[in-house]
Amino acid sequence: MKVFLVGFMGCGKTTLGRLFARRLGWPFLDLDLEIERRAGKTIPDIFQQEGEATFRKLEADALRSLEPLERAVISTGGGAPCFHENMDWMNQHGCTVFLHLDPEPLAARLAPQT
Repeated sequence: MKVFLVGFMGCGKTTLGRLFARRLGWPFLDLDLEIERRAGKTIPDIFQQEGEATFRKLEADALRSLEPLERAVISTGGGAPCFHENMDWMNQHGCTVFLHLDPEPLAARLAPQT
């Protein structure tokens, strides 16, 4: 079984995903890090140099490449469920968990630190 964590950026998908995977004794994968590894550049660089459409295609390809995994906890990017029928794919290939965080603490997490 695969567990896909989805939710708005900053809601804790990576942090909780690592903890959950450790508790289960399963591998943890961060889809954004996998995309960066495959592309050889950061996500901001992909967006700036190649645009969102290219990034979303890389994201869908990276997601689907995880199909052979039998067990894993996978943190997705905030927009991953919204493109290329990724949400349907995740629901067909594992359990999808939506992490919700109220707007006030989410805004505090995403605000630039001064």
